[in-house]
Amino acid sequence: MQFEEKLDVIEEDIAQYSRELLDILLKDRTTNENIIWATSDYISHGELYAATEQIYASLITGVHSKLIQPRVAKAHEQKNSRTRDKAEVFTPSWICNAQNNLVDEHWFGRPNVFNIPQDNTWTATERIVFPEDKQHTWKHYVDARRIEVSCGEAPYLVSRYDTVTGDPIELLSRIGFLDRKLRVVTENASDESEWLKWAYRAYESVYGFEFQGDNLLLARENLLYTFIDYMRYALKRTPTLNELKKVATIISWNLWQMDGLTYGPPLCDIQEEMNQLSLFDFIETETLIVQKPAQSRCKIKDWRSKVIVEYYSLVKGER
Repeated sequence: MQFEEKLDVIEEDIAQYSRELLDILLKDRTTNENIIWATSDYISHGELYAATEQIYASLITGVHSKLIQPRVAKAHEQKNSRTRDKAEVFTPSWICNAQNNLVDEHWFGRPNVFNIPQDNTWTATERIVFPEDKQHTWKHYVDARRIEVSCGEAPYLVSRYDTVTGDPIELLSRIGFLDRKLRVVTENASDESEWLKWAYRAYESVYGFEFQGDNLLLARENLLYTFIDYMRYALKRTPTLNELKKVATIISWNLWQMDGLTYGPPLCDIQEEMNQLSLFDFIETETLIVQKPAQSRCKIKDWRSKVIVEYYSLVKGER
């Protein structure tokens, strides 16, 4: 299969190469089923496209192969409704870069490590220079965990294109957290075996969650195609199917579908007692009952310790 370098990933292309690969990208590791639409934007295509229904490969391939498109390619009316109903607002790449630069400035102890910002653009630096202390090596940087909340198409993790303008971004100028890790691996790995080992570890160290299923699939596809892009550059070849399935499995665990208010899959039933402040003062409390079973809270994988944990437990400091 020839993986084309284009803005919109066509699900039909992935399915024709390997239906199993597309099925992995659609997997929900918490429910052990598929991610759901979690939006009514596609209901006109039939009841299988209702918000609560699972997304199957058959629903987004064939005659529907271009059904799911990046935000920049969506109709103006649809973009406005999603902004109004779900507060969906995508961040320009220059802002993502500025914020990611601040994180790296703290880690490295100096500014402009990966690029030098210039107004609404930037220029990539020549090579990443690491501090001389033993706690800030290139391998420590690759293993450092990063998360993008409400990730949309994951512009803070990978930047194949500007999610606002749709303009493609050249590989060596990309600014996502995962882009930066893969750049570091490419600059420091001594051979193909080491490159593969640390490229996989880079994927294991980045996380993100999203409510709407189409956005989540786009994010997962962007991470998959980023792997292809960097391997082509670093190793001068295209990944094998087994390599793609391995990285897709990591992606399906680390980018998951979740309602950020309940810590469970979107639109699920949960029953939990929560305390909410009274409208009249900050002392009295009232009980709010939310329908949602505790066991439905989303699970993620800690790749270093090889255990599966509830994301909720991490937020509450239980781990």
